[in-house]
Amino acid sequence: MKRTGLSLILITVLVTSVFMSCKKSVTGVTLDKTTLNLVVNSTETLTATVIPDNASNKNVKWQSDNSSVATVNNGIVTAKTVGKATITVTTEDGNKTASCIVTVITSQTTTHLGEPELVSVEGGTFSMGCDTPGYDCMSEEKPVRQVTLSSFKIGKYEVTQGQWKAVMGNNPSYNSQAGDDYPVENVSWDEVHDFIKKLNNLTGKQYHLPTEAEWEYAARGGNKGGNNYKYSGGNTVNDVAWHGGNSGSSRSVGEKKANELGIYDMSGNVKEWCSDWYALYPANAETNPTGPSLSSGNRICRGGSWGDPALNCRVAARAAESPYTSGNEFIGFRLVHH
Repeated sequence: MKRTGLSLILITVLVTSVFMSCKKSVTGVTLDKTTLNLVVNSTETLTATVIPDNASNKNVKWQSDNSSVATVNNGIVTAKTVGKATITVTTEDGNKTASCIVTVITSQTTTHLGEPELVSVEGGTFSMGCDTPGYDCMSEEKPVRQVTLSSFKIGKYEVTQGQWKAVMGNNPSYNSQAGDDYPVENVSWDEVHDFIKKLNNLTGKQYHLPTEAEWEYAARGGNKGGNNYKYSGGNTVNDVAWHGGNSGSSRSVGEKKANELGIYDMSGNVKEWCSDWYALYPANAETNPTGPSLSSGNRICRGGSWGDPALNCRVAARAAESPYTSGNEFIGFRLVHH
């Protein structure tokens, strides 16, 4: 009996030692969201993941740096008043941290004078690029490949001078005397991102430039664009675009015919910045592509302008510009929101 009891003790110690040896020290912690937009009095749950999976201690502590704006209890964030707060989660073991910036607004329907009117674009798969005979396809528009996109919203019009002034307090446009409903131009890619950052801070929303794929999909009419038009909304350029053959300056947004989604001026008026770096197309199919991973070079512009030939106003036409380019009355932009 003594030997049996001693054996049981040894087995228990051995099993415990093996179990404990499988547990690891905490090396980090992550949150499922790094930013969060909430309406006053609403709640959302943050999920913390302690690394590694077999960590010896997965207990965490939650803290808000501005509890008057947002509180947190076991990962449940409650919006209190308009403003910003940072929610931090900290592991008991190793003191590792992760954080989420919370922006609280009065209502999701709150609008600012700088915000665009948006059109919903249902996700889908389309052929990106150009290989249609008679469509003046260029080498940089090939190879045509299948691209799948999630749903998003895009500006019904190009961002106007009035919207720019409402956010930035100035008007850099060459055609600045034309009116607030004319597209803003003479803005570099970097200056556009200053506008977007300020607009997002003012609204608590997350606007950004479209990817090149999102831009072309919307210009082609999304899942309503089965006509494979040469230009956005039709095959007759004068019906849908202000270009070098019919205009001597930019024009008020929305004067020409809209495309199948009800979006205006995606061909002509002003070229539009996209978020991607410029590079030749890959051959493989892609899902939600964001362009090449580069740190310098040119950025994509799409749609052609009032100073361009009709060739450049085709839905497949690509242009590349330095992100520092200003002093250009042909370039503007429109926004997207997911």
